[in-house]
Order: sequence, then structure tokens, then C-alpha cells
Amino acid sequence: MLDKKVVELINDQINKEFYSAYLYLEFSNFYFDMGLEGFGNWYKVQTQEERDHAMLMIQYLQNNGEKVVLQTVDKPDIPLGDAKGVLEEGLKHERYVTSLIHNIYDAAYSVKDFRTMQFLDWFVKEQGEEEKSAEDLIKRFELFGEDAKSLYMLDSELGTRTYTAPSLVL
Repeated sequence: MLDKKVVELINDQINKEFYSAYLYLEFSNFYFDMGLEGFGNWYKVQTQEERDHAMLMIQYLQNNGEKVVLQTVDKPDIPLGDAKGVLEEGLKHERYVTSLIHNIYDAAYSVKDFRTMQFLDWFVKEQGEEEKSAEDLIKRFELFGEDAKSLYMLDSELGTRTYTAPSLVL
């Protein structure tokens, strides 16, 4: 049986992961509306990743005999101004999610819940990769975004991104 506080935090994180999926779907739609379909695709793949993160957490709770408590997913309220600003909001959001994962890890650590800590190790690593990807995308946009031909090439490259489901053993 898992610690009550840890279960509560994981249930909250499930909601945050679904919110992240919803937010990135909003970003995807923003870029598709701009005609930047590659950027739209990149965030559509992000949407799938976030949804699967929530599903992994649901499965973890179920595998440990804990009740999953689904909550209402808020509508994203981040203003979508320009292409670079949306990328910056994405990085800001990933840093926020990292802090949430660290909070759950800290709660698990405080009660010596090694099983949950081991489960969260994958998410800690994943968040490092997510932040790096978001930072790299901003850097590349800053390098190429002002030049239409370069932006077209970057957009085309982002359009080739495909989704690969995580292979985390629960």
C-alpha cells in the first residue's frame, strides 16, 4: 500500500499530465492555423506523450491497488501570441512539470517509498529530455525563424517527427 500523500500527488499529476496534453493540442492547433504544420505536428506528438504519461501513472496506481481519482481538466489559458512565444511557453510549462515530478519524488523519498521512487526515475529522466528538446527548439527558431526559407526547412523537419510510446515496465 502506498502512502496517502504520495497517492494524492500522483492523482494530481495525472490531471496535470492530461492538462499538458490539452495545452499542447492547443499549441498544435495554433501552429496549424499559422500554416506551420511541422510545428503543429511536433506539438501533436507532445500531446500523445503527455497523455501516455498520465496513463502510465494510472496504471501504476492500479497495479498498487490504489484508487485513481480523475479530475476536471482545465482549459488552457495561456495567451498564444506569436510562434516563438508559444515555444517559450512550452519550455516554461515543461519546467513546471519537472518541479511537480520532483515534489512527488520528494514525498516518496520522505516515506522511503522506494518502489514509487524507482517508478518516478523514468519521469525525472524524461523531464530532462523534455526541457532539452524545448530549449533546442527555441534556439533553432531563433537561428532560423526570421528567414522564410530556413523556417520552411525547420518546419518541414519538425513535420517528420513521429510518436513512439514509452516502454516503461510497471
